[in-house]
Amino acid sequence: MSLLNGRILVTGGAGFIGSALVWALNQRGHSDIVITDILGSDERWRNLVPLRYADYLEADAFRRRLSEKPASLGRFSAVFHLGACSATTEKNASYLADNNYAFTKELALWSLAQDARLVYASSAATYGDGAQGMDDHDEKLHRLRPLNMYGYSKHLFDLTAQREGWLKRIVGVKYFNVFGPNEDHKGDMRSLVNKAYQQIQATGRVQLFKSHKPEYRDGEQMRDFLYVKDAIEMTLHFAESPQGIAAHGLFNLGSGEANTWLTLTRAIFSALGREPQIDFIDMPEVLRGKYQYYTRADISKLRGTGYTRPMTALAPSVADYVQNYLVPGKRLGD
Repeated sequence: MSLLNGRILVTGGAGFIGSALVWALNQRGHSDIVITDILGSDERWRNLVPLRYADYLEADAFRRRLSEKPASLGRFSAVFHLGACSATTEKNASYLADNNYAFTKELALWSLAQDARLVYASSAATYGDGAQGMDDHDEKLHRLRPLNMYGYSKHLFDLTAQREGWLKRIVGVKYFNVFGPNEDHKGDMRSLVNKAYQQIQATGRVQLFKSHKPEYRDGEQMRDFLYVKDAIEMTLHFAESPQGIAAHGLFNLGSGEANTWLTLTRAIFSALGREPQIDFIDMPEVLRGKYQYYTRADISKLRGTGYTRPMTALAPSVADYVQNYLVPGKRLGD
């Protein structure tokens, strides 16, 4: 049984993970897909060019129809809600509360009413500094203390979904540090792989933040880095395989490993056949109190749903991204 054989909605479908998910659907032979996003004035529209889909709606038009004439949108078997403001530095809390929280509530109620499978993006940013652990079991939600408004806007919906009982019917995925093709438009929110590649092309060197905690040496702050191709396979699992479809609640999506920024940076230089040249710079004051020094996803709950695919190791992931996408300037589907 697969819910991907029906009509599919992907919010944020021109964005990084959203367009990668549409690409993966296309790879499986699915094109009855409606995409919503805010194309704006950046270059995310380029992610759509190689993709096959049935219709595109700007997010404000979609939300208006959702509110005023929901029946006009038709029915869907699966809804992947990946559209959000993902800038961890966004200061407009009212905008985040509306865009990331209120809209997600509206979409959840509509999806549940038509019995569509809803898989939505929460975030590892909900875990804050990790002092309360990074446990994706729903009963521990109330302990979490996000460090920025982006993380809090995601946490707010998780809490609401739990309180309303929706987490017994839907899936929220907490992406860790995802990198890969189709992120060029993200500006400062691009992965280090993308930023470092541009720096190496321009100067031959890469800049990393110094550590401002004595227990971590410069460059040895650690993250769970997840290749976008793995991230979308995990996401699709929740609408594609019988055990995944039966699953509900919150799930960490990560590699299950923590690697240092130095390890990642050396892999980038290696993919380019160059010796590492790294400079350490001071972290901006505005980030110091909101910086995660260590993240690692516990993916045992995901594995418990029957997801058995191995994770792509960090070095081959970086090599694929750098050599097959960044160097030739390609996107997924090109």
